[in-house]
Amino acid sequence: MFTRRVFLAGTAASLLPGVASAKKAVEYDPTPQFVRIKKQFQPGQLLVAPRSFYLYYVTEPRKAIRYGCGVGKAGLEFTGSATIDVKKEWPTWRPTEEMIERDPVTYAKFKDNDYVQPGGGDNPLGARALYLFQNGVDTYFRIHGTTQPQTIGHAVSNGCIRMLNEHVIDLYNRVPIGTVVTVV
Repeated sequence: MFTRRVFLAGTAASLLPGVASAKKAVEYDPTPQFVRIKKQFQPGQLLVAPRSFYLYYVTEPRKAIRYGCGVGKAGLEFTGSATIDVKKEWPTWRPTEEMIERDPVTYAKFKDNDYVQPGGGDNPLGARALYLFQNGVDTYFRIHGTTQPQTIGHAVSNGCIRMLNEHVIDLYNRVPIGTVVTVV
């Protein structure tokens, strides 16, 4: 039962220096680390958990490397399963027609032309891109690097899964074509 005494004791404890609250917020850490994972995920699979902003590469039963990631804005996110059918280093990029329609100011240089941005340091796909396909058809969703590292840990993209460039390079080197990706 919640009483005045419980309220006052809790309030007083929270005001004392060095006394932590009973419920600490867990700080987001995008640094790759080995973690335990549920046994239903098989080695070689990728799992993306958008609500926690982490991507997991399963290395062996019940073990994975966890990477921080950025994900799609509400209504633009990818969910389901796909396979990585194409991998590219320093990929070229062009926004989809839907992206241009949604934000014509941001993508003005792409409107009414066939311009494709070359790969390199200014390219939004960053250093590497893993192209997600379903049944042999390109979904236009990617796991890729970013030129905006501050977006990792946030839902800000047009649906793609963003990683820090050094992390996507590491993942790129680990995963082969055909890798199964599940976004929950």
